[in-house]
Amino acid sequence: MKPSPHYHLKYKICVSGAAETGHCSHDALDKAKELGREIAAHEAILITGATTGFPYWAARGAKEANGISIGISPATSEKEHVEKFELPLDYMDMIVYTGFGYPGRNLMLTRASDAVIIGCGRMGTLNEFTIAFEDRKPIGILLGVGGTTDWIEEIIRDSHRGADTSVVYDADPKILVEKVIELIKEEKMVNV
Repeated sequence: MKPSPHYHLKYKICVSGAAETGHCSHDALDKAKELGREIAAHEAILITGATTGFPYWAARGAKEANGISIGISPATSEKEHVEKFELPLDYMDMIVYTGFGYPGRNLMLTRASDAVIIGCGRMGTLNEFTIAFEDRKPIGILLGVGGTTDWIEEIIRDSHRGADTSVVYDADPKILVEKVIELIKEEKMVNV
């Protein structure tokens, strides 16, 4: 059955980045917050790994802009989320407790999203990027914030997968979110 012409689900955009941000640029958290605000301004839903650092600031920005923020947790429960993983509860409308630890959470996080935006990160962010890349999801790379964003272009080039038009780059969070939404729209084109 084809959807009605008025059919439109909100886009789900994941913001991936480091929980510990000491290696990030001095303005990385401000840019993360702006990403969250821009995602909310486009009436999309922000999805994060329900963690601290870069994703936390994106969630904060989304909530300050009256957006929807969903966290995907590695924990089995709220208690484990807070006590064992020492992760926050604030700035999220809902947290999904996967019980899959970080690797399983990363897979669910990227697969639940329509697109992934990569900010300053480390190994976990790189893992989320490679999952999204292998799944051919639309991906946005926020330039100039440090960490993983400094090597992703080289990783893509050295992977010998050919030109990938589903990855866009920008240092401006507003422009990057707009580029990512255009990729989502292209991917989701449904003939009605």
